[in-house]
Amino acid sequence: MKPQDFLTREEQDMIVSAIKEAETNTSGEIRVHIDDVCGSDAYGKAVEVFRYLGMDRTRERNGVLIYVACSSKVFAIIGDKGINEAVPADFWEEVSAHIKDCFSRGRFAEGISGAIRMAGCKLKEYFPYRTDDRNEQPDEISYRK
Repeated sequence: MKPQDFLTREEQDMIVSAIKEAETNTSGEIRVHIDDVCGSDAYGKAVEVFRYLGMDRTRERNGVLIYVACSSKVFAIIGDKGINEAVPADFWEEVSAHIKDCFSRGRFAEGISGAIRMAGCKLKEYFPYRTDDRNEQPDEISYRK
């Protein structure tokens, strides 16, 4: 399956809308990347994609990536240095549990969109939206090339 075919156009739009909505409350940058197969561990691949997308170059180092490998049925959520230094160690556990639950029921877009909203709410506490904030990352879903 091509990663672009993993979600319908409506589901993709729902995810992009969730990103836009979440980022209205935080200076954090949230991205979703959909891959096909993850040959290594999902976290390691997510780190590679994070760097490839330039998410480690945001002003406050507060980028978040939700990485999904659809055929391998794995995912990872990673936050940049600024987030990891500011939040408790279990910060992403609730978000991961939500994704896992939705994915186990075949509700992929719901899981990703919900995770985005949850991440936005959590980031708001540590990285609230500022009047001088600018969107440093595209809101669109990225795919394996």
